[in-house]
Amino acid sequence: MSDSRNIMNTVMQSKNDVFVAAGVIVTIAMMLIPLPTWMLDTFQAFNLMLALLIVLLVLFTRHTTDFSVFPTLLLVFTVFNLALNVSSTRLILAHGPDFDGQLIRAFSRFVVGTAGPEGLVIGFIIFIILIAVQYIVITKGATRVAEVAARFTLDGMVQKQMSIDAELASGALTEEEAMAKRKRLQKELDFYSTMDGASKFVSGNVKIGILVIFINIIGGMIVGMVYRNETFGSALANYISLTIGDGLVCQFPMLLVSTATGIIVTRSISDGTFASDITNQFSQVTLIYWIAAVFLLIMALLPGFPALVLIPMALLTGFTGYRISRKKIAADAIQMAEKREEKQKEESAFEIPGIEPLDPLSLELGYGLIPLVDKEKGADLLERITRIRKETAAELGLIVPKIRVRDNMKLEPSEYCFKIKGVEIGKALIRLSHYLAIDSGGIEDPIAGEKTVDPAFGLPAIWINEKDRERAEQAGYLVVDPPSIIATHLTGIIKKHAAEILGRQEVKSIIDSFSDKYSAITDEIKKGLSTGEIQKVLQNLLKEQVSIRNMVAILETLVDFSSLSKDITFLTEKARQALGRQICLQYADEDKKLNVVTINPALETKIIESKVDTVDGYVAVLDREFLSLFMNTITNLFMGFRDYNKTIVILTSEESRILVRKSIERELPGIAVISAKELTEDIKIDVLGEINFEFQNT
Repeated sequence: MSDSRNIMNTVMQSKNDVFVAAGVIVTIAMMLIPLPTWMLDTFQAFNLMLALLIVLLVLFTRHTTDFSVFPTLLLVFTVFNLALNVSSTRLILAHGPDFDGQLIRAFSRFVVGTAGPEGLVIGFIIFIILIAVQYIVITKGATRVAEVAARFTLDGMVQKQMSIDAELASGALTEEEAMAKRKRLQKELDFYSTMDGASKFVSGNVKIGILVIFINIIGGMIVGMVYRNETFGSALANYISLTIGDGLVCQFPMLLVSTATGIIVTRSISDGTFASDITNQFSQVTLIYWIAAVFLLIMALLPGFPALVLIPMALLTGFTGYRISRKKIAADAIQMAEKREEKQKEESAFEIPGIEPLDPLSLELGYGLIPLVDKEKGADLLERITRIRKETAAELGLIVPKIRVRDNMKLEPSEYCFKIKGVEIGKALIRLSHYLAIDSGGIEDPIAGEKTVDPAFGLPAIWINEKDRERAEQAGYLVVDPPSIIATHLTGIIKKHAAEILGRQEVKSIIDSFSDKYSAITDEIKKGLSTGEIQKVLQNLLKEQVSIRNMVAILETLVDFSSLSKDITFLTEKARQALGRQICLQYADEDKKLNVVTINPALETKIIESKVDTVDGYVAVLDREFLSLFMNTITNLFMGFRDYNKTIVILTSEESRILVRKSIERELPGIAVISAKELTEDIKIDVLGEINFEFQNT
């Protein structure tokens, strides 16, 4: 059934493509082939109908990019309109007074009105005014707006993309939502760039229409007086009348399309239809209707003003304000009732407990930041925290416990802090009514502001007002609001302290969640290892930013090797090797190439020989001079690659990997260390250098 439906859709699409192609060819042919008048009337009526449909479609479109075919349609419509103009000009000059195009004659009679020279003069003046309005006001304005919209859309492209990345990093957006916003942003850029050029078609069509008017009049006068022996007055009356009708039939649809062009490029900030925007925005303030009603009544009382018109209008305006105010009161009452009901059903996310337990992770706020968690005022920080927990579970495989949010009177009013099991791990001050403009490098035109530091990444930043936000984005700053600052800081803290957050209860929950589908693994793992031992292996992985999402592979590896040894370091290394492809791809580039530096074999042997077994696992006990040279060599080597713009890791043997990692983790926590046994066949290796220095082997 689905296959037959797909075939029908394909056939219908093919027919539509053929129909459109035939229409374009006929349009071009109309400029060369004379048309009978009945066919000209048909095409002109179709032209008028199409213009009306375009205007209505623009009015009912919610997003400008939903009508992405508009620029191309504008070109096709302009060509079709010009073809009709050429065809009608040919028939008017060929038949003169005998021209029987009904639509052109009807428009001419409607505008000219009375017969005689007076009607022709009035009709011609009205016609010229319509042309002037279309060209000077509508078409020129729409063209200018399209140019400005295209330029500013292009200028703000980078800042908008960075804003999406910041929202994704803070948990405000999921991966799918961020991808959808990026696609919409690109579509918006393509639309306005195309509209910038397409609007010139409308402007050019109006100019040609004005030229055709004079050609019709002058050409008609010459043909009528020279070849048909008409008098000057008769030829003037005939061809001015027909020119007015022809111009209106061709230019009136273009007037509608010009209006549609102006509407669609000026509604870039709207998310609703034109009618819904009018209704919503004209009903925000009811006081304006009462002021307008009083003003109209005062005008009605003045001598000479039409009271019969102004008084009913004043009453209608006042009644409109009354109806809107009643609707707002009713809507506010319903909203308040819904909020009270929701508040009764839900547990309060913000509470001040008397005796506080040591929560796995908590967020404490100064009293000045309480509005950030007030749902009744539209705050979304709590929703962002929920999304961050979900994103962390998907990315790291870590089930983050519920994050308790509460106030702390000991903090500064604009201060917040994060705690893990009651111990503070992150604190910062934020300006609630300001934005944080982060200097990520390359700022050529810095702006003034209160200097500070981004709490999440430690980058230099400034606090700015709302009015400076757009200017900061154009200058290249990454601008974020206070909720995003806290959300981004929370994301960084969870990733950095994931091992501390993972408790035995969370490990038990993870293993229990696999019991239904992988009962064989969970039964064996429970016999071979305790929950605490599994927890330590998982914590070791998380300390080095290794995702434990592939829990099946980790548990299978622990089952396989726990019979050989229950040493946590040994089991951790085997788990890393089972996740080798995942770890390599985490640091590899798009071509699956891993950029590494190696360690001189003599140095590596020295490190392995210094291995000592401690309560916390194996460590390398190195003398101070050797360790200092080792750290300085690594630092200088990696400083030389700072412009390489790619992730570089240290590649070691299996025996020395954990020793090297523990030796550098305090001073150089951001450098990853992987072993040769973690490499997979599909990963390419690019050795960029070697860690080597002279030392005395004692």
